[in-house]
Amino acid sequence: MNAARRGGQRDGRLGMLPAMTSNRSAPSHRLALALALLLAAPAAAVHAQAPAPAASAVSPVAAPDPAFARCLAGLKATAGAQGVSAASFDRFTAGLAPDRSVLELLDAQPEFTTPIWDYLAALVDDERVADGRAMLARHADLLARIEARYGVDPATVVAVWGVESDYGRVFGKRPLLVSLATLSCEGRRQAFFRGEFIATLKLLQAGDIRAEGLTGSWAGAFGHTQFMPSTYARIAVDFDGDGRRDLVGNIADALGSTANYLKQSGWRSGQPWGFEVRVPAGFDAAQAGRTKRRPLSDWAARGVRRHDGSPLVAGGLVADTRSALLLPAGREGPAFVVLRNYDAIYAYNAAESYALAIAFLAERLRGGQVPRAPWPTDDPGLSRAQRRELQTLLLARGHDIGEVDGMIGTNTRRAIQAEQRRLGLTPADGRAGRRILDALSRERGAAGGS
Repeated sequence: MNAARRGGQRDGRLGMLPAMTSNRSAPSHRLALALALLLAAPAAAVHAQAPAPAASAVSPVAAPDPAFARCLAGLKATAGAQGVSAASFDRFTAGLAPDRSVLELLDAQPEFTTPIWDYLAALVDDERVADGRAMLARHADLLARIEARYGVDPATVVAVWGVESDYGRVFGKRPLLVSLATLSCEGRRQAFFRGEFIATLKLLQAGDIRAEGLTGSWAGAFGHTQFMPSTYARIAVDFDGDGRRDLVGNIADALGSTANYLKQSGWRSGQPWGFEVRVPAGFDAAQAGRTKRRPLSDWAARGVRRHDGSPLVAGGLVADTRSALLLPAGREGPAFVVLRNYDAIYAYNAAESYALAIAFLAERLRGGQVPRAPWPTDDPGLSRAQRRELQTLLLARGHDIGEVDGMIGTNTRRAIQAEQRRLGLTPADGRAGRRILDALSRERGAAGGS
């Protein structure tokens, strides 16, 4: 996600996130964390209900912490004023101890940066497309009912599910109440996290979710499509009518709530998110940007055409349709005209990279291909399968990077950097791209043939 700014980050589900470490156009910290979780997910079968609670959901056991205890006492009074009974508070916070490692994540400064084509190569790879098409087939009846109620097409709903949790495989491993309580009592943005902590207690008290095994991201997003608790309270629906709004263990509720969010964010049924275009030579890149809206006819007058050469005003769109032009990698990379539905996706998680990942995955689930224009690089990004191959090669070279999981973390990046230096590849930036993968593959092949 890339809407980072000093005062905080607007996110449709997250409200105002703590200020991130960078205001570059690259995807920001939370998307990087979510991506790391998704890339670690195995290509295994997805069951109709959520995975069994993990052992990691157990709260940390620690010596009594007087300051934390005083903070919880204050939170108990605040929660009580907002309808959380004393009995419920005591029940759900019994034995709670702070996990201060979340504070490090709150203020983390990334050691490496990742270009947009790397994010998209992993988030919209053949594995996720194949799994998404399987989910479309498996849940066809459910998705048809969701579309009938909310007007959001199945491919878009499933794309959100795939990017957020790899179709229910990766919910996050951190005990939710522990993380939120810690962030409520220490660090920046305590007021924000106190609201999320109390919203979680309300959901637990209402019986929508269960405390046992409740895990999520370090910042509190959880469930199949990673809602923050306050947004869960506002947007979640009991789609299957069983009396609970369960986005953790109930796929119908989770996907229905996702469609409801998009509808509430202005989704227009039957319209596309946008489409790939070509811009004329000498096009002024300063005209691009999601908030720089013009009628489609205005872009057409400036020489913009669809990528296949057809006119912009087609497919049921009218000349005065408000639209924006995106150049996510600059004028030399792919270009897109985006419409109102792109804004609805963007509202779900305020980042151009995130919104494009959803749009691209949905397009591929429908059988399309996007982008058609190449990214402006001679070192393309890697799919998850290719990342696992690269890690296998690094292990064979003796690098201690842990298991082969497709997650490009700090240890893997440092190993890549060491190999780039050994091979004379520049820049030696620790990036997992095709160049280092091909070089190590050739080297292995030559050694095997000698």
